[in-house]
Amino acid sequence: MRPAPADLGDLQAFAAVARARSFRTAAAQRGVSPSSLSEAVRRLEARLELRLLNRTTRSVTPTEAGRRLLERLVPALEEVASALDGLNDHRGTPRGTLRLNVPTIVARMVLPPIATRFLAAHPGVTLEVVADDTFADVLADGFDAGVRYEERLAQDMVAVPLGPREQRFVTAAAPAYLAARGTPTHPTELLGHACIRHRFASGVTGIWEFERGAENLKLSPGGPLVASLLDMELAAAEAGLGIIHTFDGFLAPSIAAGRLVPILEEWSPRFSGPFLYYAGRRHLPAPLRAFVDFIRRDKGSP
Repeated sequence: MRPAPADLGDLQAFAAVARARSFRTAAAQRGVSPSSLSEAVRRLEARLELRLLNRTTRSVTPTEAGRRLLERLVPALEEVASALDGLNDHRGTPRGTLRLNVPTIVARMVLPPIATRFLAAHPGVTLEVVADDTFADVLADGFDAGVRYEERLAQDMVAVPLGPREQRFVTAAAPAYLAARGTPTHPTELLGHACIRHRFASGVTGIWEFERGAENLKLSPGGPLVASLLDMELAAAEAGLGIIHTFDGFLAPSIAAGRLVPILEEWSPRFSGPFLYYAGRRHLPAPLRAFVDFIRRDKGSP
């Protein structure tokens, strides 16, 4: 006897957990509780009379049956979402949720003014932004699109410029630090100075890059602080604990106020600004399509 038809919500819950390999992660992505997803998966397994997920205290992995179901289910769910999203064409404005995964610096310095203009123009859209420096597979993690810099873009993705088309790194220190320790005139002199470094969520400590004409240098200076919080790094630099090297937009207010002084300015490397990227599928969800159209024509971007 064939099992009773499965509930669409339970199928969606299973797919979310199986793709995330975690009830907690899937719950955060869907804005529900882990227990509700667990109950949905249990109902589905009971209805199908098959175990779909192997659960341990440390991991969640699909069984063979679960993998086979997921392979067929994901395209089908995408078609259902596409069909429902097509109803947006019969409304005056798009509705739905747009989920973006963006680097922390973009979430702080680039996206806010763009997002506020977009949401004011599209009141039916809810924007969910997750700041993430791990360069995860944003589509596999349930996001509609991501924001990355050019060197991190996958070639099979569509990329649309977002925000400033050129940025640069600036090196700076507090006046008190420079008065006490002297002002470096060449990047290699930083190896003898106290430097404040950034550590990404991946655990990698950032390399300081410098460029002047055809010369390119990469350094890993030492210092009193390694942090993953930009505010802490900035506070330490302003307190005179060491030299900081980061995005010019982040340091601009401190430099304008005289709390920091730029150094090695002729060595400041420039690079292209960030890009919004997404899968090049034929049908885009209405909120994402609206956002892509908006940033392509928005003239108020920083």
